Amino acid sequence: MSFQDKVVIVTGSSSGIGAAIAIKFAEEGAKVAIVGRNQEKLNNVAKKCGKSLVLVADVTKDEDNKRIVDETVRVFGKLDILVNNAGVAHSGSIQAEDAMATFDKVMTTNLRSAVYLTHLAAPHLVKTKGNIVNISSVVAFRVITKEMFAYCTSKAALDHFSRAIALELASSGVRVNIVNPGPVHTDAFVNLGASKEQEAAILKQLGDAMPLKRVSVPEEIADLVLFLASEKAKAITGSNFVTDNGASVGSTSLSLD
Repeated sequence: MSFQDKVVIVTGSSSGIGAAIAIKFAEEGAKVAIVGRNQEKLNNVAKKCGKSLVLVADVTKDEDNKRIVDETVRVFGKLDILVNNAGVAHSGSIQAEDAMATFDKVMTTNLRSAVYLTHLAAPHLVKTKGNIVNISSVVAFRVITKEMFAYCTSKAALDHFSRAIALELASSGVRVNIVNPGPVHTDAFVNLGASKEQEAAILKQLGDAMPLKRVSVPEEIADLVLFLASEKAKAITGSNFVTDNGASVGSTSLSLD
């Protein structure tokens, strides 16, 4: 698949899945705007991305989202692909004192930012007949942990938002699709407060519980994103693509206790 001279925005691309997506697009000839909050991590990704634009930004801030789109179009002249990957996963109970603060933070990052970036990017994508890939989660279909009500809710909402705009933008030649990963070996568990030892134990537990007896790596998710963004997927829009090593059909459960 060639993305020669295509312009791509990848949010949350300073590490993990987002970094893998940005790097793979760059390897296929794309000009990539890599977006994240950590300058040092972004710079490390940029070294592997050729013609890239580094944007230190917080997708929970409207002014930053506007800058992401405006700067990308100013520097590269157009926009072909938007990958809404930025997300957070906070544990918490609906009965906790800070339940609503947790909910608001997760929904703002995982859903509202994708909605606003899509709103801002849509006119540019209509011009190029581009496409959008939203990174969701298998928990949009099946709750696998009792500690993350906000995260599960945000991903289910992101999926339905994606289908709604897929229908709206189809007449303009713009496709919108969703990737729903299961557990992936990133720094997500460490970000949730796990130690390196706990992370290794969780990943082993999850891998053992998967029907395929493994946990994915970020590059696998990136491969699927590139397929959906390519001409090979020109008939696909409004669709979910699950890549979860069988988590959604197995008996996988996760506890953060």
